[in-house]
Amino acid sequence: MVDEKNDFKTNLRKIVFRALKGTIKGVLFYALYLVLFRFLVPIPDIVPGFQQAIETFVMIYVFLIIADGLTSGTIFHHFFNATRALFVIGYLIFSLKGGILGVPFQNVNLTVDLRLFLTIAIFLSFLGFAKSVLQAINYLNEKSERGGI
Repeated sequence: MVDEKNDFKTNLRKIVFRALKGTIKGVLFYALYLVLFRFLVPIPDIVPGFQQAIETFVMIYVFLIIADGLTSGTIFHHFFNATRALFVIGYLIFSLKGGILGVPFQNVNLTVDLRLFLTIAIFLSFLGFAKSVLQAINYLNEKSERGGI
């Protein structure tokens, strides 16, 4: 009976620590966004919808960071890492519209080709995705060797 009570307290302490760790990571990422957005102040005036796109990205990314922190030490941790990498890829493709942007500025329509940037960013995100998949495979391999699946 004492072991069950102590085990419950230990598990509860681990869960609270994970939740706190994930929340702190999410808050730090959001604070970094706020600091960096101060340097980008003139851009939302020039590019319509820029601030909404960035804020949507940050909200979903912070949610995935917190969920990742809550599930650390489990297989779901790796799934959230992979989801985060795929989300970045999808959001970059969606928000950059394939890499060629047309921005109206006064009487001139500026066309910006960001395909090289988009290609590099997607490649780096795919590396993150591959890392997450390999970590999940390694986690399951270690778990099966211990006999705890």
